[in-house]
Amino acid sequence: MYAVIEACGKQYKVEEKDVVFFEKLDAQEGKKVTFDKVILVSDNGKVQIGNPYVKGVKVEGKVVSHGKGKKIIVFKMKPKKNERKKQGHRQPYTKVEITSIKTATTKTTTAKEEKAETKTVAKKETATKATAKTKTTEKKEV
Repeated sequence: MYAVIEACGKQYKVEEKDVVFFEKLDAQEGKKVTFDKVILVSDNGKVQIGNPYVKGVKVEGKVVSHGKGKKIIVFKMKPKKNERKKQGHRQPYTKVEITSIKTATTKTTTAKEEKAETKTVAKKETATKATAKTKTTEKKEV
């Protein structure tokens, strides 16, 4: 499962457990970040394309760290004028680990799975109680 999200004026293709470098975000390290602007979602061959964004889909991530990128040297020169200017620049970034891609269908399927699990557990518990009661009644009859 992957998604294409829009963040910081750029588009990023992300999957779960990916580490992505975004431009500087206003979030502290260790905090959760959600991206609502999801352009495309692909889940086992099913592709949903938004107009402009896919509704009900969110991408969640965790801020790992902040930092600065490699230094870029900006050198400007005007020939025959003896004019030279040298500058350096380091772009700040935020390192984010993608934790989950939540769609509307995954929310409903997880709720259905939880209900099914509780029903099977309840049936097993009642079955074990019934067998325990029959064993105790058999012992009393003998």
